[in-house]
Amino acid sequence: TDTLGATSRRFFLATKAQLISTMAADEENAGSLKQKLAKLFEASLRVTVPDESDIEPLVAACNPRHGDYQCNNAMSLWTRIKGKGTNFRGPQPIGRAIKENLPASEMIKRCEIAGPGFVNVELSEQWIAKSIQEMLINGIETWAPKLPVKRAVVDFSSPNIAKEMHVGHLRSTIIGDTLARMLEFSNVEVLRRNHVGDWGTQPKNAITVLQFGMLIEFLFEKFPDWEVANSQAIGDLEAFYKASKQRFDTDPDFKERAQQAVVSLQGGAEKYRKAWSQICEISRRGYERVYERLGVHLEEKGESFYNPFITRTLELLSEKGLIEESEGARVIFIEGKNIPLIVVKRDGGFNYASTDLAALWYRLNEEKVDWIVYVTDVGQREHFEMFFTAAKRAGWLPSENNKFPKASHVGFGLVLGEDGKRFRTRSTEVVRLVDLLDEAKSRCRAALVERGKDAEWTSEELEQTAEAVGYGAVKYADLKNNRLTNYTFNFDQMLNDKGNTAVYLLYAHARICSIIRKSGKDMEELKKTGKLELNHPDERVLGLHLLQFAEIVEDACTNLLPNVLCEYLYNLSEDFTRFYSNCQVVGSQEETSRLLLCEATAIVMRKCFYLLGITPVYKI
Repeated sequence: TDTLGATSRRFFLATKAQLISTMAADEENAGSLKQKLAKLFEASLRVTVPDESDIEPLVAACNPRHGDYQCNNAMSLWTRIKGKGTNFRGPQPIGRAIKENLPASEMIKRCEIAGPGFVNVELSEQWIAKSIQEMLINGIETWAPKLPVKRAVVDFSSPNIAKEMHVGHLRSTIIGDTLARMLEFSNVEVLRRNHVGDWGTQPKNAITVLQFGMLIEFLFEKFPDWEVANSQAIGDLEAFYKASKQRFDTDPDFKERAQQAVVSLQGGAEKYRKAWSQICEISRRGYERVYERLGVHLEEKGESFYNPFITRTLELLSEKGLIEESEGARVIFIEGKNIPLIVVKRDGGFNYASTDLAALWYRLNEEKVDWIVYVTDVGQREHFEMFFTAAKRAGWLPSENNKFPKASHVGFGLVLGEDGKRFRTRSTEVVRLVDLLDEAKSRCRAALVERGKDAEWTSEELEQTAEAVGYGAVKYADLKNNRLTNYTFNFDQMLNDKGNTAVYLLYAHARICSIIRKSGKDMEELKKTGKLELNHPDERVLGLHLLQFAEIVEDACTNLLPNVLCEYLYNLSEDFTRFYSNCQVVGSQEETSRLLLCEATAIVMRKCFYLLGITPVYKI
């Protein structure tokens, strides 16, 4: 027994020593601050309860009165191991053992046990400062979080052909762009997909194939030389659509010709296919101009792209016994739903679900993605729930939601006007996105002129700043809200330079840049020769907040919530204001260190702006 005990102790000590020896490398490669701490606690847990496998370290930021972070495994571990002959006598002794078995690390200043085994961690100021200084030298990309995803599709924006982009497209476009940017920063290869309504499989507000026939016939009628007609000749595409719709509704002969045009289009007649392509191209040029202004990049793969894959996709689902006949249609019944998922209509035509299933199959099997993110309004939630369930029943997606490959629906609420109803013009028309962006820029320009900036700046600087602040204000006012909620569109609020607005944050960044400029110091040289120290409490608070950037991006990516990043950015600005109010920078004994802290704050703010699709300004 003594020999066995001695052998066991030697094995335990050897295991602990081996774990400690590998921790330095793990720490460096762990990703975010929280991931680094989780690695340390994972090593401790393996030593503390070697017989228990698959224990996830429960590490979270905690109340600043108790420390910086907390490990909360003791309670759940006690529930798991009591009655198994353990030597522990409750959660607090487990907590003490977790603390004692933590590998040595320069990260940690001290640990304390609180309550029923909570391990409170206070981080070392020297380590926080060192980590920030390393970022200043090596770049903020070294703070990118590590996600369990290599390749993802973000399917967003998705305007309809022959209709201008309106305020309803704003949310999908900027939420999708921000999610794509955050995933790209996290070293995920992102396929930015624009699933435009170019063929007419969507059930409600999309252009149906019949309406394409209507548009084509109207094109032939209005422009006999339609092959050389361009967007200038056709003019306002929305007006063109409305005029063709009026003819369709009032002229039986025109309606009959439009119906015949559909037959020709679906039959592949070259003239009609070319006309359809021309209408698509004119539409495309229109929304590309909006994307350019918003700084959004997308690759178009519209409904028509997936048409060739629909038949085979439905055959695969039929072979698995998922598709059934019901009232003349072919459907997939979904448990818990009152209506089935229709995949072939009674007339034999395909629909939204047919295209989505084909697109999912293509993305999983041809594009080999791990994660497919669909950004649409919350009104489509049930469709996606049914569509995802069908894919799980087919074995295309795992039944567990936390396993990959997976598909996620990113739903969002409505943009409301001051009256609490959908945001519209006074004539009850939907607000064109172009008009909204013009108004934002115009208001910003007027505010800058009122402050005399037209006399101080070049006309180019004035235009660029008005655009950056105006467009940024529109984006941030949307992104700062939880995407599931509706929000009221209000220019006065979003362009306010006080409170949680893009204007306030952009001006805060410009002020930091001004402080650095006034110092007259070469920041690139200072990064190499200066030393960052966090001796004042407000310096430490700001430094820790900077270091939490990676885990905030990770959280925003994992939960698909851009507002998490907005909240972090606003709080960062508040922490900087407190630091600057209480800590003299230029002319102080700590000038070098504090300038480095200013520079680090500006760099993190700029990366936040970039991830939110906002262009920073450097002077006000």
